Amino acid sequence: MFTGVYAVVTGGSSGIGLACAEALAARGAHVALVARNTEKLARAKVVVEACRLDPSQRIITASADLSDLATTRAAFDELAAAGFVPDILVNSAGVILPGTFVTMPFEHLETNMQCGYWSVVNPCRVVAPGMIERGRGHIVNVSSVAGFLGIYGYTGYAAAKYAVLGFTEALRFELLPHGISVHVVLPPDTDTPALDAERQMRPAETEAIAGNIKAIAPARVGEAVLRGIERGKFHIIPDATSRFYFRLKGLLPEVFFWIVDSDVRKAQKALRR
Repeated sequence: MFTGVYAVVTGGSSGIGLACAEALAARGAHVALVARNTEKLARAKVVVEACRLDPSQRIITASADLSDLATTRAAFDELAAAGFVPDILVNSAGVILPGTFVTMPFEHLETNMQCGYWSVVNPCRVVAPGMIERGRGHIVNVSSVAGFLGIYGYTGYAAAKYAVLGFTEALRFELLPHGISVHVVLPPDTDTPALDAERQMRPAETEAIAGNIKAIAPARVGEAVLRGIERGKFHIIPDATSRFYFRLKGLLPEVFFWIVDSDVRKAQKALRR
């Protein structure tokens, strides 16, 4: 179902976005990468081109600050002028700025929301009307495990990712009658440059709780996204542990809170030694 389709991947210069772009190219899609950094985009373009099923597949890039609606619209107009009207939109742009709520700079709270939430909403806002007119399309929004688990040290990031999950759920109900499939991705820690940077900023308690959890490969998330599109799944959760906690919190939230509270107490006790 991906051969010959046009896909736009935001946050496509690295991490999960790049992995999704590679997976799409390997399945025959034309791919446009959108991100801020032009140098990273140029390097990513070479990587994605190497994954193509056929050399005739087009791989192009556009630079944009997706937290701004006008800039987002201009970038997608540029893509449309180049023949890239997306059949598939994958929104993977965002940042992770952790820290305890009372010590985190307020600007970090704002940046988490601007880059982690509005950078998802704005491309949807630009693309959805055309998809409705055509009566088809797929929108995939990347949230996080932190979009359904409020993790210690992630007040800013979890707020943005919970917002992405709620937005995407509501968007699903609105667009499904128009023939458009909407999906949300809920990956755990993923081995990306963003994770490396995030770990330098995590509170000690967060690192004590999560630091020993092995991050999954971005390619695993990319393949899960394509399977989720093919199968029409709304929640795309790439790993078994995250699926377990998703079900646990939904069915037995008090057990989930007991587990996490215990983990925090153990971490704080160990840090006091």
